[in-house]
Amino acid sequence: MGLSKSSTGLGASNTQLILQKRSEQDRVVALAGNPNVGKSTVFNALTGLHQHTGNWPGKTVTNAQGYCQFQGTGYLLVDLPGCYSLQAHSAEEEAARDFLCFGGADCVVVVCDATCLERNLNLVLQVLELAPNTVVCVNLLDEARRKGVRVDLEELSGLLGVPVVGASAREGKGLEALMREAGRLSATPLPPREPPVVVYSPQAEGLIARLLPRVESLHGGVANSRWLAAKLLDGVDPSLESAMGKRLRLPLSQDPEIRRVLEEVGPEREALRDSMAASMVHRAEEIARAVTKTENGGYSPRDRKIDRILTSPLTGFPIMLLMLLGIFWLTIAGANYPSQLLSQGLFWLGDQLGELLAWAGWPGWLRGLLCDGMYKTLAWVVAVMLPPMAIFFPLFTLLEDLGYLPRVAFNMDRCFHCCGACGKQALTTCMGFGCNAAGVVGCRIIDSPRERLIAMLTNNFVPCNGRLPMLISLIAMFFVGAAGGFGASVLSALLLVGVIGLGLLMTFAVSKFLSSTLLKGVPSSFTLELPPYRRPQIGKVIVRSIFDRTLFVLGRAASVAAPAGLVIWLLANLHVGGASLLAHCAGFLDPFARMFGMDGVILLAFILGLPANEIVIPLIIMAYLSQGSLVELSDLSALRALLVDNGWTWVTALCVVVFSLMHWPCSTTCLTIRKESQSWKWTAVAVAIPTVCGLGLCFLIANTCRLLGLG
Repeated sequence: MGLSKSSTGLGASNTQLILQKRSEQDRVVALAGNPNVGKSTVFNALTGLHQHTGNWPGKTVTNAQGYCQFQGTGYLLVDLPGCYSLQAHSAEEEAARDFLCFGGADCVVVVCDATCLERNLNLVLQVLELAPNTVVCVNLLDEARRKGVRVDLEELSGLLGVPVVGASAREGKGLEALMREAGRLSATPLPPREPPVVVYSPQAEGLIARLLPRVESLHGGVANSRWLAAKLLDGVDPSLESAMGKRLRLPLSQDPEIRRVLEEVGPEREALRDSMAASMVHRAEEIARAVTKTENGGYSPRDRKIDRILTSPLTGFPIMLLMLLGIFWLTIAGANYPSQLLSQGLFWLGDQLGELLAWAGWPGWLRGLLCDGMYKTLAWVVAVMLPPMAIFFPLFTLLEDLGYLPRVAFNMDRCFHCCGACGKQALTTCMGFGCNAAGVVGCRIIDSPRERLIAMLTNNFVPCNGRLPMLISLIAMFFVGAAGGFGASVLSALLLVGVIGLGLLMTFAVSKFLSSTLLKGVPSSFTLELPPYRRPQIGKVIVRSIFDRTLFVLGRAASVAAPAGLVIWLLANLHVGGASLLAHCAGFLDPFARMFGMDGVILLAFILGLPANEIVIPLIIMAYLSQGSLVELSDLSALRALLVDNGWTWVTALCVVVFSLMHWPCSTTCLTIRKESQSWKWTAVAVAIPTVCGLGLCFLIANTCRLLGLG
């Protein structure tokens, strides 16, 4: 195809992107578009970056940069956040608008979805007002053909006055033509179209004509003059005023001559604003009708039929629970045997390594530090985490790629709205299943600062991938039994769904409490796009989920597991007064921990597991073993025997399950909350809320069981 690709990393921020050109001759191409149109897929295909491209809105909340060469010219591609408008009602829209205004792009590529062109054209028309040097990429043509949708690309190009290229980015089709047009436009910019694509009412056009000379004399080519004049009539939002104020001597709306024109509009300002918005929408409808033909008299009746089932109040939630149950059953049933094989193989390898170091004459304390401390802790983390994650993440990603997760968010929106929170919190909750830190970052898609903070403070009630293996293991050992088989795996999955359901109930309860007290306010409304169902790219999904998620998370866990193993081995093997330092610490915490149905070792393991939840179980094992090192645990029955020998009962296991679900976030999530909230106070609140809830519930469980003589 003539493209060479490489990555240049991420920009510094949403609105002040540092362009990472390789030479001054490189051209800058901005990629814009609605969420879920395949924009990031186009970006990845051109640059070779493997940015996550899930099938739901709100995925790209930062500006990603990538580099490619086409026909001897270097291009820096900037993947702007997906947005529906340039009115800047959200952080994504503000980031996209500011870069298009002030980012210095030589060309803009607006990616559209061929299956629902009318909705996409609203953004296209706004971009054309701001940046005439635009190429329109009509993506997903293959999907449109399957659904009986035909788009006349030549007619669309004629009506818009800019090049239009058809593409199927997932198959790599049309990308060469897209780069050819982008290269041509970036070398020879198009002049603003006359007459403009969108013509407003005579009153609006007259006022724009009066404002244009003064706007041109003030802004000095910072942005498109007609677009700025139209923005003045529409009402310049504060974020645009601030951005313009950094580049002009005074905000445009404060210029006396401009103010006189605006004051003449008077009380008709609101009606004028509505008529301008209506003109944009009507023009998009006209163009879409002219260039789009749909067979069988309607669009995607199959999708509508499926949605009536998946989003119905009667059937949506049961199906959602069954889907979750199926994922967890496959994860539990499929992970046991691989975990056992990995454990045996890795511990055997550790024994061989220890013998090799002994043969080489290494001292016993150093062999113990490296083999019994660092290596065996790392081996445990890999054996326990890798198999369930290698099953869970591809299954979860398949649902995402299929388009089912936005339906989950749609169903849960009602619940969050009743709790005084934003329905978009359902999306960030789903992200938390993979990583709570990612869920916190995902809260950027929530426009309201109050609701965004509620979502950040409650995201830790969703068990992340680091806690799921521990929950699965404890449920299997203490609440299912050692019989195994189909029935046991189904029961384990049911109980795990119940635990996750408890986490969701706590999310709703705490969201309601916060929205009624510390963060009082009225829940906002939002538009959630339900994307068309798409055939998952199974091969890419598996590769992406394994490399982008499973190995990434495992690498993060391993990076903290090995040093933690070293520290714990030292604590377990350094003795003071006839007992190890670990025993002293656990003994100090023991009276307090027993109030909550646990012991000092368990609570100490959670404290020392702050870097990552994945290492809590290895820490418990090391603390319980008198020699201060891990042993090979061939299956869950061996682990259960170790725990029972140290006083565990089903009540202990239940309290540990509850506390694992509800305790302080890991260090990565805490730092992410601090970065996103810009406040140590709210970070402390995010730590305190789940911890207080978890300890309170554990206290209630433990003491109720004691009073009833259970456990």
